[in-house]
Amino acid sequence: MIAPEVQDRTAEDPPHEEEEEAPPPPGPERRRISWQKLTFLPLFLVALLLATWLWFRQADLDQISENALSNGQVSKALWQHVQLTVISTFFVLIIAIPLGVLLTRRLFRAATPLAVTLANMGQATPAIGLLALLVIWLGIGRRSALIGMIAYAVLPVLSNTVAGLRANDPTLLEAARGIGMSPTEVLRRVELPLAVPLILAGVRTALVLNVGTATLATFGGGGGLGVLITTGITNQRMPVLVLGSVLTVALALLVDWLASLAEVLLRPRGLEVGR
Repeated sequence: MIAPEVQDRTAEDPPHEEEEEAPPPPGPERRRISWQKLTFLPLFLVALLLATWLWFRQADLDQISENALSNGQVSKALWQHVQLTVISTFFVLIIAIPLGVLLTRRLFRAATPLAVTLANMGQATPAIGLLALLVIWLGIGRRSALIGMIAYAVLPVLSNTVAGLRANDPTLLEAARGIGMSPTEVLRRVELPLAVPLILAGVRTALVLNVGTATLATFGGGGGLGVLITTGITNQRMPVLVLGSVLTVALALLVDWLASLAEVLLRPRGLEVGR
């Protein structure tokens, strides 16, 4: 005869085994997201550009439109736009990420509200107004446009860097110090890798902002696709306006896709286990 305690234990065993079953791995979901990022948006961009090209083939271009689009003007404007975006984003990264790291250190934490307020002022100011002030101060040229774009895009990278580093689990940092890591090693091997997802999200936002803000560089003599847009508006030439707008939208979507892909590829592999 089985004792009551043994019967109770035997009856409770199956649920106990079910509770200890491991949750399904997150790998398939991440692969599905990656597949969507790799296929849907590029196909949409190809369809958008193809539709624009087909529309241009049957469009009736007058002499003004042909002059605006001939002699490599379109490729020149596109290349200038890419240069403005890449250069401004590079300076945003070398300014915002080290500053964000510095503001999370004990000696400089008190300066965080001031730094974030200044970054907020740069983005809260209308971009065209900020560019006009810079042109008055520095003169017409690419330098004024780049400084305005940098000031406009610093906030998302700075705030995400500070938030990512502050969100780290203090017990992990204490464990790293406990095994003999120096403060620099803790920052490089523990804090920054854990903050990478948030930092990359801020970089993605800054890139898209810079693509949009670069269209205003034409008002300061910086070139870019804004030249085509303003030419189409001032001369009332719809084909020129449509081409400049479509290329700007396509470039913004392409940059956003590349940045989102970088978030997936550069994310520390160890962070996927617990998610």
